[in-house]
Parts: sequence; C-alpha cells; structure tokens
Amino acid sequence: MNTIKQTALYLAYFTVLYNLVEGSVSVLAGRFIGSISLIGFGLDSFIESFSSVVLIWRFTKIIPEEKEHEFEEKAVKLIAGTFFILSAYILLQSIQKLLNHEGPKQSLIGILIAIVSIIVMTGLYKFKNRFGRKHHLPSLVADSKQTLACVMMSIALLIGLVPNFLFGIWWTDAVAGIAIAGFLFKEGYHTYKEKELCCV
Repeated sequence: MNTIKQTALYLAYFTVLYNLVEGSVSVLAGRFIGSISLIGFGLDSFIESFSSVVLIWRFTKIIPEEKEHEFEEKAVKLIAGTFFILSAYILLQSIQKLLNHEGPKQSLIGILIAIVSIIVMTGLYKFKNRFGRKHHLPSLVADSKQTLACVMMSIALLIGLVPNFLFGIWWTDAVAGIAIAGFLFKEGYHTYKEKELCCV
C-alpha cells in the first residue's frame, strides 16, 4: 500500500475511534438531560464513524486501476446517504420536542463536549480536505465534509445548550436541531451531486 493511501487510512482509523467515544458520551448525556441536539450530535458521531469505515473499505480493498473511479463513486454515494438518514431523524425529533414543549435539563457536559469537538474536528477537517484534494481522493474530500458537519453541529449544539444553561430558554435546543437537520440535508445533497468531484 502506498504512503498516500496509508495516511488516508490512519485518518479514517483515528476518526472512527474518536467518534465512537464522542458519540457514546454524547448520546448517553443527551438522553440523561433530554437534549435532542446533543443526541443528534452523538448520532452524527456514529454516522461519521460509518463514513470513515467506508473509507477504510475503500482503501484496503484491492481494486484494479481501471475500477478506481467506480469505487470512488460508490464510496462518495454511501457517505452522502449518511447525511440524509441523520437529517431526517433530527428534524422529526426536533419538531416533536417543539410541539411537546420539551426542553433539556440544564447541564454543562454538552457544552464541554461541543467545545472539545470544535477544536479536534476543525483540525481534522482541514487536514483531510487539504490532503484529499492534493492527492485527488474524492472519497476523502467527501469524508472531510462529514467532519465539517461535526464542527457545524458542535457550534449549533453550543447555540442550543448555552441559552438554556444560562437563562433557561428551553426551545433553543430543538431549534438548533432543526438547523442541524437542514445543514446535513444540504451537505448530503451536495456530496451526492459531487460524486464526480474533481480535486484541484
């Protein structure tokens, strides 16, 4: 295996490990405090792990050179599909929370998770995106967008939890969830449309 693919694999392995830990903590904390944005954030971590598992499959499978483009396209399609699944779930749950006037308990843990994620995922996104474009790896570029989605969700998570933590504004959590759902759908759509991505 060449050095470029080996580096892409290391990035994928790190992403899977980090997101499994982050997702588990987030979902458990989200269920405890009743936060849909924190639960959605945790589920996104699991789906981002799946996105990276797709990359691991992509870069460990022995592929004839003439089939490289075909497998790249399949990997990008799978990654795009993960956005749609999560978007639908978060949207439905957020609407239900609003209709039922359900807000999360006030808690500092979600805020801390979001801050750590912003720091780690911003760095990971930049490295993945730069490396993927430099070495013409569309699936890695697509996966970097999943990492960027995690950064955006972390920001939305802060917007949803901080007002409730400081001022007891219950509905910001659900509104943040709806914003997250819209962002994920948009990213899924663009990722799918860019399956012919040309890295420059």
